[in-house]
Amino acid sequence: MPKLRGEAFWRETLRSAHYVVAPMVDQSELAWRLLSRRHGAQLCYTPMLHAQVFLRDANYRRENLYGEACPEDRPLIVQFCANDPEVFVQAAMLAQDYCDAIDLNLGCPQMIAKRGHYGAFLQEEWDLLQRMILLANEKLSVPITCKIRVFPEIDKTVKYAQMLEKAGCQLLTVHGRTKEQKGPLAGVASWEHIQAVRKAVSIPVFANGNIQCLSDVEECIRKTGVHGVMSAEGNLHNPALFEGRNPLVWEMAEEYLEIVQKYPCPLSYVRAHLFKLWHHTLQVYQQLREELAKVKTLEGIADVNRELKLRCQEEIANQKEGEKPKEGLPFFHWICQPYIRPGPKERCKENGISGTEKGVRGKRALEDEEDRSSELLSKNKQKKKLRNPNKSFDPSLKPKYAKCDQCGNPKGNKCVFNMCRGCCKKRAFKETADCPGHGLLFKTKYEKSLLWQSSQREIQNPEISWRGEVDVGETTLLKEAVDSTV
Repeated sequence: MPKLRGEAFWRETLRSAHYVVAPMVDQSELAWRLLSRRHGAQLCYTPMLHAQVFLRDANYRRENLYGEACPEDRPLIVQFCANDPEVFVQAAMLAQDYCDAIDLNLGCPQMIAKRGHYGAFLQEEWDLLQRMILLANEKLSVPITCKIRVFPEIDKTVKYAQMLEKAGCQLLTVHGRTKEQKGPLAGVASWEHIQAVRKAVSIPVFANGNIQCLSDVEECIRKTGVHGVMSAEGNLHNPALFEGRNPLVWEMAEEYLEIVQKYPCPLSYVRAHLFKLWHHTLQVYQQLREELAKVKTLEGIADVNRELKLRCQEEIANQKEGEKPKEGLPFFHWICQPYIRPGPKERCKENGISGTEKGVRGKRALEDEEDRSSELLSKNKQKKKLRNPNKSFDPSLKPKYAKCDQCGNPKGNKCVFNMCRGCCKKRAFKETADCPGHGLLFKTKYEKSLLWQSSQREIQNPEISWRGEVDVGETTLLKEAVDSTV
């Protein structure tokens, strides 16, 4: 059967999907995808998979795709991050029989993507991207799609999208934020950029950004003319978003836990989902937040959900007539609803820091300031700070290590060669030398082997006195004996 392309691919294979669940690391697993599909989602993506790891690790393939075969989980797009055309295509060929399309991640803005050189940090390397998509389009039996972030300039974003289309991309998802817009610096996504891309290309376009409820979806389609709308955080806080409903938080949790019983996933995924679902309720019942963080089993999580349900029902029973939601929420905290991420100024106030204080930055360090100290700590660092109030995250206070003369890793303090252990071992072996600092005694062991050899000769032939001369063959033999002890 010939591979469908563009509009035909969207209409027939993706069944004209308008409501799309985004690829989310450790969050768009099978159980969550099935829950979302039950409540209006028409297309789902897998979490982002690392092409290189997927290619080399059978366990990774089984845990993330092969072991999750489910007829209800279609249409499905598998997303990979990669920066090598051959690796990307080989990984995609291993996945193509389990999905309806392969997506190349060109939108991840996180620091791990910068270190790994993938995601949004490839958006300036157009030649590389062309080669990756051309090869994928030629070799794969399913269409290739891309998810991108925009450039600040609309014109450049449009040319970027047209380049991807020309290379063979059959569907484009446009996140209307730049790679610098993330965390508390996320701001509002630009639908103007998305609209410009939609008008400039002939392939289907999905929009991503600013989606908190069904009315946002409808407005986005109306204003931009896109084929579908993708939701990430909105879906995590309300999996019934595409139904236009706002269910009770414990009902969604119960349904999700039932699916997890049938299609298990790591407990960390489950816990992360419930922190999102219960976000507003856990601001009220802090003790339940601590219990959810500590629980070690699925049954324990179900117990926390029952306790949360009882407390909310008791609060509802005691509710006064005409009482309104607190903290400016559109609904009471026990109802699934959007979470509006605070901006830098709001986060400063939450942490008791002046918004004008010099050096204040967002939740994550900016890419070009990776080594600068951050006044605002991430959630993980805040937890560490609670456990150890004296802990400091200021890089200037970290101990400075002398570097190895060979490779730049920290050297051993007592190394005679001023090297790390790996480099020291190679040099000591090559020169038959000792390094007591690293516990490497090649010279000592070699000399002992010579003495032992001489004593054996005297025992076998006492008439010949041993004078210490060792021929070349004996030296080689003794060297091999030393090697076997290393």
